[in-house]
Amino acid sequence: MKLLIITSLKEYLPQVSTLLRKAKIPIYSVSRTTGMRSQDDDSLLEDWFGNHSGEFDSIFVFSFTEDAPVAEALTLVDNYNMDNNTGFPLRAFVLPV
Repeated sequence: MKLLIITSLKEYLPQVSTLLRKAKIPIYSVSRTTGMRSQDDDSLLEDWFGNHSGEFDSIFVFSFTEDAPVAEALTLVDNYNMDNNTGFPLRAFVLPV
């Protein structure tokens, strides 16, 4: 049994759900969180507008599942990130339980 965890912007929940369905992981939980980006950027031109606060509405998606679906989900996440260069890739990792 493994614990699969995927983090992303909350706007990407439909894409994450599709990936999990393709990996045959039908049951998962979603937890909303605030992602933080710590940038030490001294350039006023790069941080002139207030919307660059470094805080992002994010989600944790997690599921307890078997090895084969986890491996498929990790492959699908990698493929998604290669095909969609959004600047906010999906992050996935696995913990043994």
